[in-house]
Amino acid sequence: MRVAMVSPYDLGVPGGVQGQVRGLARALRGLGHEVVVLSPGPPGRSDGEVTLGRSLGVRANGSVAPLALSPLAAVRAARALDSVRPDVVHLHEPLAPLINYGCLLRTRAPVVGTFHRNGSSALYRVLRPAVRLVSRRLAARCAVSESARDNVARFAGGEFEVLFNGVDLDSYAGATPARADKPSVVFVGRHERRKGLAVLLEAFERRTRPAELWVIGEGPATAELRRRHPASDSLHWLGAVDDAEKATRLAAARVLVAPSLGGESFGVVLLEAMAARCSVIASDIEGYREAAGGHARLVAPGDPAALASALDEALAEAELGTGRASPGALNAALAHAQGWSMERLAGRYVEIYERVLAR
Repeated sequence: MRVAMVSPYDLGVPGGVQGQVRGLARALRGLGHEVVVLSPGPPGRSDGEVTLGRSLGVRANGSVAPLALSPLAAVRAARALDSVRPDVVHLHEPLAPLINYGCLLRTRAPVVGTFHRNGSSALYRVLRPAVRLVSRRLAARCAVSESARDNVARFAGGEFEVLFNGVDLDSYAGATPARADKPSVVFVGRHERRKGLAVLLEAFERRTRPAELWVIGEGPATAELRRRHPASDSLHWLGAVDDAEKATRLAAARVLVAPSLGGESFGVVLLEAMAARCSVIASDIEGYREAAGGHARLVAPGDPAALASALDEALAEAELGTGRASPGALNAALAHAQGWSMERLAGRYVEIYERVLAR
């Protein structure tokens, strides 16, 4: 079938939803379906993607969302759908402006919506009438986790199918480990308060065992954090990296730390680390608990002392090959991650597409 996959966020800016959109599009194409991705970006077409207008950073849920806010972008989205003539339109974050609204108003194809958002519900409260209107327009409502479903279900009617965020397992299982001079700890994420990098940096300074920390990503807090914690033999600021380098770093690291303070609907990076056979420490928050499935060491969010203690324990286990770093524990975590593959997720969505088309 022909699917129009719509991301309200600019695919040129790294982000969780953007990664899911691109990964899901690839997996659907691998199953033999035709997928065209619509998103913000300088207007143009390339490699199955249509960009509809430049994005602007908008603060939301403790982060900055790269959205196209020009009405022209919504008009271009509607025209693109006329050109693509999809069998199904799949909107990610259906309430995010403005491309999604252009698609909803224009298309006659059935519309599937996937809700990713967790954290503050202020947006849903403000847009309550639009929430119900959009929800009624969706032929199927999906959420990436129970927390994401609960976040929107209070304001929107109808049933929601809880799926998950997919992981590109092949990228991690076959990755060649990067070179590491010491036992390595890795952080992957946007540098903003919600992601808890400041907590990790303080905890890393308190640890007692030898290690080096690789910090992957960028964001509005990068400059201040680098000023307070300058690069050294033990601290390496790697900046934004491509998927291939991220995979090599995870394959080489002893421990991934995901110290988010909240607002996470799911924890894809936890599963990516498990797929690379890397131990995981994560904040004890709802989205991460669901993704971890008992295969990660969970600590209270925002507590540098607790995180430093967990780091020392994880590094000791990694050195000895015991506990969560034992071959058996790493194999069990890998098997857990394999249940969240992007291919499996694509298959679930195909079932939903076929169901709404049959209706």
